[in-house]
Amino acid sequence: MKNTLCAMGLAVALATGGAMAAAPAQVGTQAPGYFRLAVGDYEVTALFDGYNDLSPKLLKGMTQNQIRALLARRSIETPGVQTAFNAFLVNTGKQLILVDTGAGQCIGATAGMLSANMKAAGYEPSQVDTILLTHLHLDHVCGLVDAQHQPVFANATVYTAKAEAEYWLDPQALAKAPEAAKGFFKIAQDSTAPYIAAGRFRTFEPGKLPVEGVETAQEPGHTPGSTTYRFNSQGQSILFMGDLVHNLAVQFEHPEVSIGFDVNGQQAIKSREAVFSAAAASKIWVTAAHLPFPGIGHITAEGKHFQWVPVEYGPYKRAAHVPLID
Repeated sequence: MKNTLCAMGLAVALATGGAMAAAPAQVGTQAPGYFRLAVGDYEVTALFDGYNDLSPKLLKGMTQNQIRALLARRSIETPGVQTAFNAFLVNTGKQLILVDTGAGQCIGATAGMLSANMKAAGYEPSQVDTILLTHLHLDHVCGLVDAQHQPVFANATVYTAKAEAEYWLDPQALAKAPEAAKGFFKIAQDSTAPYIAAGRFRTFEPGKLPVEGVETAQEPGHTPGSTTYRFNSQGQSILFMGDLVHNLAVQFEHPEVSIGFDVNGQQAIKSREAVFSAAAASKIWVTAAHLPFPGIGHITAEGKHFQWVPVEYGPYKRAAHVPLID
């Protein structure tokens, strides 16, 4: 039998000129970066804008050995930790609302995928009529404009908290900012400038956003006017919490850990613990800009610690009770 198989293999090799057929070329691309979830009558679409690698040294409040141990539990042993840039599109049936706009052209080749993924998800940037910014850091506002600083969302009105706009968009604030931070202020100003010039930029006080069906709360610390948005429909809710968390492996188990991007680390910790506790108690859907895509899930509490329970992938469907099969 062995001799027979060898003879057959030799015959095949001779018939093909002595070489086996080559495998097809590797594809090298991923599936479209979007994920859909029904929340009451609302359709929520998570959009992947890209990613960046952040140094664990940015995390404050634990030793690097402790942080590395927590990362190792999730098999993360690389010098940097991959951090997603997620934005979220909400179709209410009356409005098409975008929460945050990603890093756009400000990061480099690993970001700027928002528009392409929005189109893959079945929408056009021109269809967005409302943009809600959780805060004005570059990885949330750079997607407002293209490389020529022209508006990407030609028909949208942009909203942000008054405290946030006063901090980042005041020309005097730019002049007074430390040299290392001036670039962040300039990016916020350049990204919002065309919308301001067109009269399509609005600010609001806490709890007074003029968008139907959306509740707001200021959760300062990461930035002075960091804002959460809660959408409610048919008894269901989803909370968009922006940058209250950056690191999955560390900040749920240890919410007392801040990050170097926080304007006020201690205040950010208080905001995170309060929002995490409320979300765990109410069991609502939660989204985060920098958790692994799609950045949608639930938060559960275990004493002073929390856990992230990511949404499970499945076909898009309206929420309903499904009979248990056993």
